[in-house]
This record gives sequence, structure tokens and C-alpha cells, in this order.
Amino acid sequence: MIRIAGVFIVFSGLLLFAFNRAEHHAEDVSLPRYCDNPDGHVRLVGKILDEKNPVGNAARKPYVIAAKLIYIIPRREAEPLQSYLHRLRQRILDSCP
Repeated sequence: MIRIAGVFIVFSGLLLFAFNRAEHHAEDVSLPRYCDNPDGHVRLVGKILDEKNPVGNAARKPYVIAAKLIYIIPRREAEPLQSYLHRLRQRILDSCP
């Protein structure tokens, strides 16, 4: 029984460490990359979430880069699109040096 508890504690500690490192990476490394043009990236995220085919014949790389923001800062359940885009823009600006 003690052995199982020890394994559980070690495993839980490793998971907490991994989640904390992932959050640190998102806040301190990933978000500052979007500081060069926050409005442009937020506009692309809005197109991704709003349009059925946002890319059309344009280059896909800017959309892929913007789509990473959706993963880093997810939209809350039942959050209106404009509120999400405003919150996303503010989080990017908060992470800028």
C-alpha cells in the first residue's frame, strides 16, 4: 500500500511539474512571439473562427501561426467571438516586453 502511494505521489509531482513548465513556456516564450503584430494575428484568429474557408488561395503559414494562439489561449465556453478576440489581444499585449 505504501509503495502504491509513493508511486502516486511521484507521478503526481511529475505531472504538476510538466503542466507548470508548459504554462511557463506559453506565457514567457510563445506569446511574446506575437508582439510584432498583435492586431494582425488576432484578425487572422477571428477569420479562422468565423469563416468556413478563411485561407482561400492565400499563403497558409500566417494562419497556422495564428491558429497556435487558439491552442495557447483557448476560447471559453459560450464566449462571444469579439470578447475572445479582445481577451486574446490583451493577453498578447500583456506578455510583450
